[in-house]
Amino acid sequence: MKLKFIKKLTQTKLILFISIFLVSFYNYSFFIEVTKIYKFDGINILYISSLFILLIAIINFIFTLVSSKYTTKAILILVIFISSFTTYFMNTYHIVIDDSMIRNTLQTNMKESLDLFNLKLLVYIFCLGIIPAYIVYKIPLNYNNTKQELINKIKSIFISLFLIAVIIFSFSKFYTSFLREHKPLRYYINPTYWIYSISKYINLTYSNEKKELKKIGLDAKIIEDNERDELKELVILVVGEAARADHFSLNGYNKKTNPLLEQDDVINFSNMYSCGTSTAHSVPCMFSILDKSDYSYKKGINTQNIIDLLHNTGKIDILWRDNNSDPKNVMNRLSYEDYKIPKNNTICIDGECRDEGMLVGLDKYIKEHKNKDILIVLHQMGNHGPAYYKRYPKEFELFKPVCKTNQLELCTKEEISNAYDNAILYSDYFLDKTIKFLKKYSKTYETAMIYMSDHGESLGENGIYLHGLPYFIAPNAQKHIGSFMWFSNEIKKDINIKNIIKNKDSKYSQDNLFHTLLGIFEVKTNVYKKDMDILNGTK
Repeated sequence: MKLKFIKKLTQTKLILFISIFLVSFYNYSFFIEVTKIYKFDGINILYISSLFILLIAIINFIFTLVSSKYTTKAILILVIFISSFTTYFMNTYHIVIDDSMIRNTLQTNMKESLDLFNLKLLVYIFCLGIIPAYIVYKIPLNYNNTKQELINKIKSIFISLFLIAVIIFSFSKFYTSFLREHKPLRYYINPTYWIYSISKYINLTYSNEKKELKKIGLDAKIIEDNERDELKELVILVVGEAARADHFSLNGYNKKTNPLLEQDDVINFSNMYSCGTSTAHSVPCMFSILDKSDYSYKKGINTQNIIDLLHNTGKIDILWRDNNSDPKNVMNRLSYEDYKIPKNNTICIDGECRDEGMLVGLDKYIKEHKNKDILIVLHQMGNHGPAYYKRYPKEFELFKPVCKTNQLELCTKEEISNAYDNAILYSDYFLDKTIKFLKKYSKTYETAMIYMSDHGESLGENGIYLHGLPYFIAPNAQKHIGSFMWFSNEIKKDINIKNIIKNKDSKYSQDNLFHTLLGIFEVKTNVYKKDMDILNGTK
């Protein structure tokens, strides 16, 4: 189908029109964030207007620079289509598309991705993706005069650079403040920031330089049986999903979201913080020897973690069952069991496999590995959003009314909170059931359960939903996580339980997990830091 109402355009004109279109229709979130800092009145109107023109000039400059007869349309169509998705998620959930979010997205399975699809997203894709992309595809471009096209390209580049320079110098005081004091605002610029983030993700993830895996704790050993208690260790580590601390009644929340755990003699750590704000970052970080300040994806994937170290002692058998997307590279050297599928998880209803299904069959595993210490890691689906109402069976829908859509902006804060809290309530049941499972073995093993969520969650406060904001600008709700431990009477004999209780409200982080696991399994190694071991009881 020909678009008769459109005449032939030069590449430079097409790029300019698309640049104006992108800034006008894909940057609502950016300008909303700007007007939160610079109220749209007085001189600020001039500043914000200059930002509008500046963005057009920058985008026009970038696209013109990489344009060619054979790539211009393809690049513009791809950018438009991807930007329709990013615009939806930025406008709806107020998230930013940085390299961590890209990694999290690429590591999310199809089932979890489908939870995000809805009519509003399809409208965005159709109106801001398919229609403009189709128009770009059908627009006839004038390639008759190669020399003139080159001249036009050079002119466009220089005019863009000239406008950028004039605007920045004319409002130098504003832009000095803008660039120095409000750097996070650039995260909301569409499409330049997600393009930059993809480049950063590729650079951090793929490298031509092949690095040898850095081994850790090569001296690690467990005290021989004749030197330690007769009983072996049986520890279950539950990795939670999107469980923020302030929605646990263990932490004083006004709804009874932990009625069973409150009776389980757990030690609750009310001041625990995550390493990141997304599963893709937090999970590998919490198992890493690297602390939050040193951790990066590239370092993490090229360094052994606590799972490797414990396994390499030869005396600890490790089982990882995953009802989330996957172990996020933690189990790269070992295998794991996928419990998102009915083949493995026997408790699946209407396509939702429940966390408690991960407990089925553990008796058999323990029986088969009775001659060694055992670490079992259960990675929950937990409170994975935005479809919180899917995360729990119907009988756990205690708090009402409930938000029953993935379009959280259509629900009231009460409805969102109720759906989220019902999922916490179901986790309470699952975690209590896990403790009861361990109690069966308390005479034949030293048993313990450690619970630690991967990150928190925003539930609409200040218009922010879900998680994944850059750590330094993320609200506390995305970083302050639920965490507690349960110990059998036998294991309590080996730890300073009074000091642990005394320090339970001290500030801890996922950095403590590495050394706490070494402590609980009584592993001797020079990489162990006693002051980072929560069981050590000092703070």
